[in-house]
Amino acid sequence: MKKILVLEGGFNEEHEISLITSKEVQKSLKRLKFNFEVIKVNPKHFSSQIKFYNDDFLCFNALHGTFGEDGTIQKILEKKDILFTHSNSISSKISFDKNLTKSKINDTEVVLLKSLVFDKSKIKLDLLNQIFDKLDSFVIKPVSSGSSYGIKIFNSTEDIKKFFLNYKNEILVYKNHFKLMIEKYIRGRELTVTVLESEGVSKAIEVTEIISKNLFFDYKAKYTKGFSKHILPANLPKKIYQQCLYFAKIVHDRLGCKGISRSDFLYDEKKVYFLEINNQPGLTPISLAPEQLNHKNISYDLLIQKIIEASL
Repeated sequence: MKKILVLEGGFNEEHEISLITSKEVQKSLKRLKFNFEVIKVNPKHFSSQIKFYNDDFLCFNALHGTFGEDGTIQKILEKKDILFTHSNSISSKISFDKNLTKSKINDTEVVLLKSLVFDKSKIKLDLLNQIFDKLDSFVIKPVSSGSSYGIKIFNSTEDIKKFFLNYKNEILVYKNHFKLMIEKYIRGRELTVTVLESEGVSKAIEVTEIISKNLFFDYKAKYTKGFSKHILPANLPKKIYQQCLYFAKIVHDRLGCKGISRSDFLYDEKKVYFLEINNQPGLTPISLAPEQLNHKNISYDLLIQKIIEASL
């Protein structure tokens, strides 16, 4: 059996969440009696860090966000012929890029919201006013980022004015992002579905409705205990429930994800709209994927084992 090398950290927007995921994974590996080591990944030095390891190891990727989730670290490991958990470099790159994801599933039955992509430098007052005339309410978010980072909602021209009055601080949120997506905003119920692979077959597990104390299920609501309520299983019409499961499996399979993924949706009481996929969902004590699997009597340890098996 291969020795496990847990990759944690990443020194990015989601560094701390990665450390929490890693801590839980390590506890599980101990219970499962796996032989493992841990390295704190520094993107600047990872190529040197990994030189000391060979194909006797399998990397458990506990990273989140840029470098760890976007295909970059996957490409380095592929070149070294070291196996790793979760999706390969191509699937990871597509999954992490909201625009590439939409392009990949555009010809499927999955329902998408209208969106446009702009360079950050093009975000000007006139442009946002024009977009508001076209889309009405809209959202700005980084094209490539996870954990609902940097999402801003504009419900009126007044919101646009306020944004530009404080432009220097507002745009600072995107200092590491060059491409921004502007997407039509709809009010709806926030839903999420985990897809898990077992013996080479992907299966959508459950639908959770997330009720956030904040305006939406943002970074704080995701990772702070008590800031969101999870309704599991979500109280939805049977047809809508099944559609969520169906859409999540389509996205997972079309993008070529491996092991596990989690897709987020909005339901406006008429249609279910796909928002984004996370091909390395959090595995922290308050994360949604382990909670859904637990509801289906799949323990945390069995989840970790299945993620490892899917990568062999």
